[in-house]
Amino acid sequence: MENATILQFEKPTFISRLKGMLGVDFYRLFHTPLFYIFVAIAAIIPALVSMGATGGEGQTAGMFTNAWQIIAADSPLYVVSDMGEYANMNMVFIFGGIMVSIFIGHDYTSGYVKQLFTTHAKKEDYVLSKTLVSAFSMVCMCVTYFIGGTIAGAATGLPFDVNAGSLVCAILGKMLMSLGWASLYTFVNIIYRRKFGISIALCFVLGTGIPVIGAAALVGNSSALNVFLYGASVQACLSSDFLSVPVCLACSAVWAIIYNVLGAVVLYRRDVY
Repeated sequence: MENATILQFEKPTFISRLKGMLGVDFYRLFHTPLFYIFVAIAAIIPALVSMGATGGEGQTAGMFTNAWQIIAADSPLYVVSDMGEYANMNMVFIFGGIMVSIFIGHDYTSGYVKQLFTTHAKKEDYVLSKTLVSAFSMVCMCVTYFIGGTIAGAATGLPFDVNAGSLVCAILGKMLMSLGWASLYTFVNIIYRRKFGISIALCFVLGTGIPVIGAAALVGNSSALNVFLYGASVQACLSSDFLSVPVCLACSAVWAIIYNVLGAVVLYRRDVY
């Protein structure tokens, strides 16, 4: 009796599935003008802000007294008393949210999602891949914003006096928070995947920090608001210390876990198309 040979096909591992999904998403990201447009916008924003913030070389219009304030606020920011306090790298999270909405919205309008989930049933892979690609995009926007902000700051003639360590911690903190914000935006767009206008509007509102500003106005500044509503983004400021970096990383990771799990649950329990 001949031994029957049984061919066993190993199921792809989580890592191999994610690598394949990321490969497709990064390919699509780098081959669409959307990514480059938003990266360019991030570089131009500081120049536009500085034009409205100064009345001439070295003359402020009440918004900035230091060139680095276009990168980050002087201190942890909960309630905005002057909108100029928010006119810094935080604006990347506003435009980043809009970009994520368009990027994910195109998956549904183009029929990509229907084709994807016909052959790739793991919804959590889709959510995580979109989160990581979106976070990468926002980090790139932070880099170009920093470059544009440095040039814009030099053009204003304002002083560049700052604690270099605090500045580095502030920038790293904002970059690390890109992962948390990307996971939140991905979750929002999964919920409102059929309502493109709502997803863009909601991501815009969240990016402006209006929810945490409103909550802080009602109950006052608190670490609870910082962690649960704003993900420690307020810690990334010009008075940051090295402790703020792991705080931002930890909060961003918690956000990513929570919103990726919730996003996958929504996709499994509702019609993905």
